[in-house]
Amino acid sequence: MSNRIEELARANVRALTPYQSARRLGGNGDVWLNANEYPLAVPFELTQQTLNRYPECQPALVIERYAAYAGLTPEQVLVSRGADEGIELLIRAFCEPGKDAVLFCPPTYGMYSVSAETIGVEYRTVEAREGWQLNLPAIADQLDGVKVVYVCSPNNPTGNLINPEDIRELLEMTRGKALVVADEAYIEFCPQASLTSWLKTYPHLVILRTLSKAFALAGLRCGFTLANAEVIALLMKVIAPYPLSTPVADIAAQALSDQGIALMRQHVSELIATREQLIASLKACDCVEEVFPSDTNYVLARFTSSGQVFKTLWDLGIILRDQNKQPGLSGCLRISVGTREECERVISALNKLPGASGSMEQA
Repeated sequence: MSNRIEELARANVRALTPYQSARRLGGNGDVWLNANEYPLAVPFELTQQTLNRYPECQPALVIERYAAYAGLTPEQVLVSRGADEGIELLIRAFCEPGKDAVLFCPPTYGMYSVSAETIGVEYRTVEAREGWQLNLPAIADQLDGVKVVYVCSPNNPTGNLINPEDIRELLEMTRGKALVVADEAYIEFCPQASLTSWLKTYPHLVILRTLSKAFALAGLRCGFTLANAEVIALLMKVIAPYPLSTPVADIAAQALSDQGIALMRQHVSELIATREQLIASLKACDCVEEVFPSDTNYVLARFTSSGQVFKTLWDLGIILRDQNKQPGLSGCLRISVGTREECERVISALNKLPGASGSMEQA
């Protein structure tokens, strides 16, 4: 019977390789540096006890506080189950399966392709050029029939910002034809680079945000879509009736209080200091070929024998993220910035590899 059940499924779902999230990949580590989470928990207390009632579709306090934080109006903000739901809502609202397409530029976040495939929408890729910047002429050649272009900035897994002038040129070439979605999941680590102020100039710009990274709430599953009111109204037509549970809305509102935002900014400052020390220490390791600059809470590095490094650290309980299969990233591992002690364990383990030397130095 099970074979017959599989035959009932859509062909594209049967053929789909699911997104390999850090938790799906498993491991028995005690140093988890593979999911770009904040390394320490932030304590919250649940204050809403009316769990017998359905929650608001768009909890007013969460929307008001995020709008104030982002410098926008509440009509420009949609809250959802992580930014992942925002990625999917945009395809569902704007793309006709079998007719329209989405486009993105690997190496980048894996959910753009999974969401498109799941919904039955074609996806096109234009590989990034040197420095992992947009290949604008190649994008222009591929735009026919494209309704949504995803640009991750800072980009996951490479850690770099996309040149804003290139994004501006992309916005000009897509005007009236497609949405440009700037995925700003890591923008708290470089807030000066946010594109929120561009929304008044570009009606087709959409920005994705999350509480999973700098706000240290990956387990909450709470993300935001920022756009002009017309786009938000369309997304409201396709979003689930109750996307946020009452406890999620409760904690999100606390995280977005003045005190919560101040704590987040303090954490970002501390994490950036640790990141710079980690980068300096990695550069001193003999097994490291190259360490790439980062505007995020993770570091991408190329190793002389990345498979051996990955497995050796895995066996020591230190779980990194292998990026070998991404275009242009052979030999690369992504290391989330953990606590100072966790980063020291990484460097100590790398130094024990044959021919390695170096230490976690002051940067």
